[in-house]
Amino acid sequence: MPTVQRFEDLEVWQEARELVKLVYTLTAKFPKQETFGLASQMQRAAVSVMSNIAEGFERGSNAEFVQFLYIARASCGELRSHSYIALDLGYVPFSEIEVLRERCQRLSRRLQTLIDYLKGSSIKGHKFREEHAIYHLDTDEPET
Repeated sequence: MPTVQRFEDLEVWQEARELVKLVYTLTAKFPKQETFGLASQMQRAAVSVMSNIAEGFERGSNAEFVQFLYIARASCGELRSHSYIALDLGYVPFSEIEVLRERCQRLSRRLQTLIDYLKGSSIKGHKFREEHAIYHLDTDEPET
């Protein structure tokens, strides 16, 4: 896997960002009475996927990152489950729900691939590297 410097560089985060846009577009079609119900729940699940990838990455350790990736993956499952409700209630056509479910499943697979990679890696994470020591702003000397 290539070296990643920021969570924005992660393809899974980029894909999660697209998922959020898709969910907000789909839920905009829901009846107004669902604004604070199913629509909100689906939006929060999608945002959770994206946010947990970012937060896990920023934690700086592979072990913590893996834990947050599992949470992101679980949120993909939650979103897929909610999509059945939206379909059953006739809020969105099958074709649009199917696109959402396929994207969630693909992202879940990609998250699992990343989890497997991190679990098999001997690298503990970027917060364990010496170059990430805290420096004084005026001296560039490591803080003791």
